[in-house]
Amino acid sequence: MKDVIDTLETPAECDQLIKNVETRNPELAKRARRKKVQLLAIAHGAESDAEREALQAVYAYEEILTRKNRRKTRASRTWQMIDRWGIIGAIERAVNRPEETYGYKALVEMGMQEYAFEAVILRYPQFFSKAAIDRSITCVIRSNPPCQNG
Repeated sequence: MKDVIDTLETPAECDQLIKNVETRNPELAKRARRKKVQLLAIAHGAESDAEREALQAVYAYEEILTRKNRRKTRASRTWQMIDRWGIIGAIERAVNRPEETYGYKALVEMGMQEYAFEAVILRYPQFFSKAAIDRSITCVIRSNPPCQNG
């Protein structure tokens, strides 16, 4: 029997499934959110696995903002940074900001910490500075603030 998540082909199909199962099957809704994030990142046209996963992080963050605000919410400042610096440069800057932000904590609370910028940096350290790697290690492995995201 085919898993229902494997049948989802568009973000809209994911949204519909999430809406249909959110209250009675939160685990399935979470899996549908993950699939949506993956589909959105693929459609964005990343040039490497690191870029694709970084885009997934942005889309996952937008999912959190949308849930929090109960309406579709874009990570507009993050997208501005991406337009200016590229996805890798934007992540580098976001993680190295001195102030603590909402994103990492929210992703952890939703069980989507693998989408955090810090997790992407640790999976692809060759693309990032030592400072960004060190900050990510502190955040992800030791779970100590300050942690950043989108």
